[in-house]
Amino acid sequence: MANQRRGSKRSAAPASRGAGPSGRRGTAPASARGAGRGSAKGASRGKGPAARRGSAPAAAPRRSGPKGLGGERVEGRQAVRELLLAGRRRTREVVLAAGMEHADILDDIVALAQELKVPIREVSKSKFDAMARTEAPQGVLAEAARLPEHSLDDLLAPVDGGAPFLLAVDGVTDPGNLGALLRTAECAGVTGVVLPRHRAVHVTPTVTKTAAGAIEFLPMALVGGLPSAITQLQQAGVWVVGLDERGEDRLDALDLTQPVCLVLGAEGSGLSRLVRQRCDAVAGIPLRGRLNSLNVSAAGAVACFEVARQRT
Repeated sequence: MANQRRGSKRSAAPASRGAGPSGRRGTAPASARGAGRGSAKGASRGKGPAARRGSAPAAAPRRSGPKGLGGERVEGRQAVRELLLAGRRRTREVVLAAGMEHADILDDIVALAQELKVPIREVSKSKFDAMARTEAPQGVLAEAARLPEHSLDDLLAPVDGGAPFLLAVDGVTDPGNLGALLRTAECAGVTGVVLPRHRAVHVTPTVTKTAAGAIEFLPMALVGGLPSAITQLQQAGVWVVGLDERGEDRLDALDLTQPVCLVLGAEGSGLSRLVRQRCDAVAGIPLRGRLNSLNVSAAGAVACFEVARQRT
């Protein structure tokens, strides 16, 4: 096992995790009427300097990019059900496609929405398909409040008396991979996720669908730069382990029972140079086949459950 470069360890403040109500069976109501239409008229001809011939047009307002974690659009039956079950953020509306075959999970979604007084709207399948942003939304989507952001200090707190078990991603841009990572992380007992604010995917509709509800239970922090965040974690006593097939150590040979943060690199390029240099250890997963690498979501699954195995 590689020697730990950062030796100082400090205690962190506690954090809590909640649970939501359970579902019961119900029936879907008829479609609700949409909002009224409106239009805006432009400036009158000949009025104001912008309308005169030869004068420069007014500059269009600059649009800023997406801010925060995202997560406002949730698609897929399991993801919407977990959104309602968790009850940690407001759900504005649930939309169902008409003509779906009966399924218990649909009854649960309707009953939970009715219990929480969330509006339910039923639309034609063609209209639903036009609204959907993922390939297989399963006839269910929801609009919700944006996911709350947490600070690194929030993620450092022990959960249920156990040492922090964090997951950081370095430049992962594929939403399917991030969603699969988050689902695995929640199942393996990860207590917090660190995402770069720039040059990385956040919680898109595809992420919510693939994560299948995991985003409702995983505290996530957005950081300006992953290298500086790693330094902050090390100063708080967290051992940071980068995952790379060219790593100097074997992952299963490390002591992962201590406060730990696993760092997973981007698809193809792996860990960036600065992130790799900041890690306390860089470890690989022993492979016995002819291929020499796993994709980031598969490697993350193996690594997360190795931590879970050692802590059981």
